[in-house]
This record gives sequence, C-alpha cells and structure tokens, in this order.
Amino acid sequence: MAVTGGSADGTAAREGRQAQEVREVREIRGEALPLTGPRSLDPLLERIGDARYVAVGEASHGTAEFYRWRAELTRRLIAEKGFSLVAVEGDWPDCQSLHHCVTGAPGTPEDPGEVLDGFGRWPRWMWANTEVLEFARWLRGHNLALPAGERVGFFGLDVYSLWESLHAVLDHVREHDPDRMEQALAACRCFEPYARDPQSYALATQVVPAGCQAEVVSLLAGLRERAGRRQAAGADGGLAAEFTIRQNAEVLAGAERYYRAMVRGGPESWNIRGHHMADTLDRLVAHHGPGTKAVVWEHNTHVGDARATDMADAGMVNVGQLLRERHAAEGVVLVGFGSYEGTVVAAQQWGMPPETMEVPPARDGSVEGLLHRALPGGSALFVWGDGDGAGGGDGAGGGREGAGAPAPAWRREERDHRAIGVVYRPQAERWGNYVPTVLTDRYDAFLHLDRTRALDPLHRYEHGTGEEETYPTGL
Repeated sequence: MAVTGGSADGTAAREGRQAQEVREVREIRGEALPLTGPRSLDPLLERIGDARYVAVGEASHGTAEFYRWRAELTRRLIAEKGFSLVAVEGDWPDCQSLHHCVTGAPGTPEDPGEVLDGFGRWPRWMWANTEVLEFARWLRGHNLALPAGERVGFFGLDVYSLWESLHAVLDHVREHDPDRMEQALAACRCFEPYARDPQSYALATQVVPAGCQAEVVSLLAGLRERAGRRQAAGADGGLAAEFTIRQNAEVLAGAERYYRAMVRGGPESWNIRGHHMADTLDRLVAHHGPGTKAVVWEHNTHVGDARATDMADAGMVNVGQLLRERHAAEGVVLVGFGSYEGTVVAAQQWGMPPETMEVPPARDGSVEGLLHRALPGGSALFVWGDGDGAGGGDGAGGGREGAGAPAPAWRREERDHRAIGVVYRPQAERWGNYVPTVLTDRYDAFLHLDRTRALDPLHRYEHGTGEEETYPTGL
C-alpha cells in the first residue's frame, strides 16, 4: 500500500518532535545541578557574586519547599555575603512589627511566633506559617549576636494597609508633629465613611473620581518635607521612626491610588502596586546607606522580568523588570521556582479559609512538564550566565552566555509556566494558572522541585479580607 504524502509529512513531523524532545532532555540533564542541601546552592552564590539585589520568587504562596529553599538561600546571603535586609510581598505595618522583633528592639516579644500571630490581613498563611517562623527565629538569633547597627531587617513592600498606615500616621502626628494634625484629620475624615472597607472606597471613586487623593497628597507632602529637613540637618536619633512614618504615608498614598485604579479594571492597579514595591525598596536601600544589599521575597509574577512574558503585551510591569531597569549596574539576580505536582495551601475564593489542595501534574509542553520529563521525581538548580537572554544591559535578559554563545533551546523557547495565587481552583488548570514565559530571559536562575507539599499555616482560620481581590488574581 502506497504511503501518501500527508502520512509522510505526519511521520516526519512526529520524528522531528521526538528528536527535539530527546535534544531538550539531554540539554536539561546537562545543565541540572542536584539540590541536596545548603551547599548545593554554591553555584548560585557564585553567580550572585557581588550583586546588590537578589529577588527570589515562588510559584505559589502556599508551597513549603519554595519557602524553605528561599530561606536557605537568604541565610547564606546574610551570613556569607553581608546582605542587609529582607524585603517581602507583605504589609508594611505587620512586617515592621516582625522587623522590631528580629532586630531585638526593646519591648518586643522574644519569640517571632507571637508577632506572626498578630498578622491580620487575609491571607494570613502567606507569612504566618512554620517556614517563615523558623527563618524569623534564625534571623533573630543571628541579629542578637551583632551590634545593633549591623542587624538585618525584615520589611514589607506591599500597598494594601491603607487603614493601618493611616492610623499609624495619625498617632505619630498627634504625638510628634501637632502642626500637621489638621492635615492628618482631614485624611481620616475623608476615609471615615468607608468603614475600613477598601471596596466601598473604590466604588465611591466612580462617583467622585478624585476620592481622598487631595487630602492624602497634602499629608504625604508635609511628611516628606519634614523627613527631608531632618535628614539634611543630620538629626541624631529618631530617623528610623521618621522613615517609618513617612513610609506609612507613602503606603497610604499608594493604596489610595491602587484602590481608585482597581475599580476601573485593567493593568493600571497592578502597575501602581509594582512601582510602589520597587520605590519602597529603593527608599529602604537609600535609608540604610552605602553598601546595603537587599533580598526580595515575592511571587514569580513579581520577581521574574515581565518583559519575558505575555504580561508585557498587556502593558504590565513588575518588580523584577524595574530592578533590572534601575539597578543593572549594581547587580541584579532574579531567581524563579517551579514544581510539577504536589499539594498547596490556597483558598477556593477570596477571603475564604485556607485549604490543602492537590496540584495536578503540569501541562504537557510547559516548563514544569518538560523538566519533569527530563528529571522525573528529582530536584535541580539551573544557573545561567550574567543576563543570558535576548538583549543586553536593561533588556529582558541583558547579557551573555559565556563568550556570546546562545542559551540552550529548551529555555529560549516560549513555554507555559505555572503560577498559583492565594485563590486557586485546580480544576481550572486546563485554561488558567499559566504565564507564557521565555525562561532564560525571565530569570537568572531557576529551582525545579518535581513534587512539593503544602505549607503548614500557623492558623487555620481567617478573619476578613482587608481588600478586594487583587489584579489579576491574588498574586
């Protein structure tokens, strides 16, 4: 029986795909560095070198191994490379309380668990979990062996704590800056009708688009001016408190813009949040002075360069992109995570209690599916050259592999890359939860953990959401 041209073409295509798969598996196995313990991170420490910024991601907000390996890397960066602060995708006021505890500030609890118990905004499990508690206890012990001026801080970069930051500003002004009391009260009076409900405020701005913007801007301008005056005068003492209250005012301004934009939809609120987090990091580094090095903990969607994903097509930017654009000359290393299957802590809907959910095997053809095929059941670290990617300097990848050789094809091709938020519906994986990604441009290193398990939250209950569901979906 004669073979038709169509059958021959189909056979050739299958053979081509099979040959490509064999080549990709060979490339991956050749690059994979086994993850067996803290010392297996040595190649990543070497890649980081003297970089001033290391941003470490996670593919979900509820996977124990992501948190554990991130904490292990951070311990080594602090102990061996002198990193000065940890900045996370968390609220400024809550993280400030943990910062005071881990740096041994007078009057703070001896056990960070007492502080994490007080984290109030949903989702509590994102920071109030056993992995963060273990790291915080280690950090406190490390810090107490150092002089007060050399202790490593823990700070929140996020924008959500509108009411908490507003009341912190009001309390500070009432005690230390009574001349600005009318400005602070004007902001309080403007927000008061919304009863600590950001959604109500966001909806109200559809009727009065400016919302409380004028009151907030006036208050922020005054606090910025005061902080600048004190810094220029070289004021002794109190500068940390001055920085904290100014940051609360910046959060207030950022949150007001965020909620006003969120009700309009689209990427604007996401970009406001990304710029706020990057700006907060810049202020922290400047405040801590020359030589400061920062570790950033956020979701992959914030850490991995947005220009290497379809986020860029939607007009979205993120922290990883902004770090590369602003600080490439000082050294920026972006580290991503992924897993093939396992369990995760997440919620079925915004504001609901956390559940342990099954994470189904990743899609065929995805980053995670490809790595599983090459390394079934294994864990591996991948580290590539300084900005090995599509471009140089401030580009998405920004550099070279060795002497200009292209990166292996498996990580140069665009592939789906799983992203799980605090809201997760495993049954929706066939159409959601993936971000098209060019891996070699999005990150400088990647940790693949084939099977992972859920975090262990410190609490199994939640008491209020604190805000409307975030754009795009709890990331």
